[in-house]
Amino acid sequence: MNADTATATAHALGSARTLWELVARRAELTPDRPVLLQDDRALTFGELRARSERVAAGLYGMGVRPGTVVAWQLPTRIETALLSFALARLGAVQSPVIPFYRDREVGFALRESKAEFFAVPGVWRGFDYLEMARRLGAKGVFQAYGDDELPDGDPSLLPPPPADGTAVRWIYWTSGTTSDPKGVLHTDRSLIAGGSCLAHALRLTASDVGSMAFPYAHIAGPDYTVMLLLYGFPAVMFEQFALPDALEGYRRHGVTVAGGSTAFYSMFLAEQRKQPGVPVIPSLRLLAGGGAPKPPDVYHCVVREMKVQLTHGYGMTEVPMITMGAPDDTVENLATTEGRPPEGMEIRVVGGEVRLRGEAVCQGYLDPAQTAEAFDADGFLRTGDLGFLTESGHLVLTGRLKDVIIRKGENISAKEIEDLLHTHPGVQDVAVVGLPDAERGELVCAVVEAAQQPEGAGELTLAALTAYLRSEGLSVHKLPERLEVVDALPRNETLRKVLKYKLRERYSEPASRSAFRSESATVK
Repeated sequence: MNADTATATAHALGSARTLWELVARRAELTPDRPVLLQDDRALTFGELRARSERVAAGLYGMGVRPGTVVAWQLPTRIETALLSFALARLGAVQSPVIPFYRDREVGFALRESKAEFFAVPGVWRGFDYLEMARRLGAKGVFQAYGDDELPDGDPSLLPPPPADGTAVRWIYWTSGTTSDPKGVLHTDRSLIAGGSCLAHALRLTASDVGSMAFPYAHIAGPDYTVMLLLYGFPAVMFEQFALPDALEGYRRHGVTVAGGSTAFYSMFLAEQRKQPGVPVIPSLRLLAGGGAPKPPDVYHCVVREMKVQLTHGYGMTEVPMITMGAPDDTVENLATTEGRPPEGMEIRVVGGEVRLRGEAVCQGYLDPAQTAEAFDADGFLRTGDLGFLTESGHLVLTGRLKDVIIRKGENISAKEIEDLLHTHPGVQDVAVVGLPDAERGELVCAVVEAAQQPEGAGELTLAALTAYLRSEGLSVHKLPERLEVVDALPRNETLRKVLKYKLRERYSEPASRSAFRSESATVK
């Protein structure tokens, strides 16, 4: 199948009403081609359909019906995908929970979703999920980690598959970094629309091999799987992702497309720098991802040193894919923008805030009050992100509303300072936050992970950083007034996004700074 035919087929499959219809149509087209690879195992598209139906029949025997709410907290495994598609076959309502969440977040998700069943892995990475489920009083708890633990039954006893793709059948959870998580309501069609945006932008073919190095319970799970179903190629699943250990799996399966988020790009780049000129993954041709801002310097370093293309996109739990860079975009657009929206995604910028309307947008939240607050009068979702559209239709993000630092009445973009600091050779990674200040309202604080420096390079100091920023043309009133150097920035466990709220909490309390190197200065 040539590229044009594959693209035409993918566009046709994208019209599927439900995820199960998409699975069935792909299984008819290429039943013997692999879809999921893990260690020495492989699952074909035909087996995905057949085995998911058997699991669906087993779930049906347990009492799961269309509309039944089933929560699952499982690692990235073939069995997890089988369970999820079995639930999609039944038309149940799924509530995926990130495996790294513990009692507070999990208990909240179970209560708010009113889950009637809860699938867990038993003991995984030293933590007993069954015991936690018992502590929380969860209903219908069962293990679904290994192949022999999945429910099993006779598919001939199943009711017809769901036909309505616009019914809410997914409850995803925001990270809950500053308060309780929000239950985000999705439909099969919103997930298909999001995955279609990713798939068509990347110009992939049936000969590609993808990779899932993120939790399958993240909104990126269905986003990525829809792409596999549309274009008929496989992806390698990583139950635990850590470099350099995971490199063997990338190399063994000949992965051509990798990524996840900016943190993943940086990790691959760090491995590449151990042996400059020797491809870290010989088969790799493209890094792609989203979920966090991408400094332009990261793009240029990846392309120059890894000799692969990098395309970055913009998505969120509420809208799994909003824009995506395309491999044939200009260097300027790939480095400095988040790509363009697909057909059907409306972007409106109001007062600097990016707002969205389209099929990939969620239906709202479990809490009706949160839904009312999130959408404007025209039905556009308020993202809380700041940005603008270029003449070519590419989206440029300039920061978050809550990341705007207001110093003496002047608005300062944290992202502008971060992008410049990423170009400093002594900076591995950086987050810029505003801290409360009685005189100025807020002061600018740069929290830096220092890069490995050659002998005699000198210490990373506030004076050195501000001098560098001045040389790069940054306005004096935007210069950091405080520097914190840390071994590692706090991150979430999904796409390794920096948790700025933790930095604000840590450095708003002077007594908490003793374990870190700290410098302060006053900008006039």
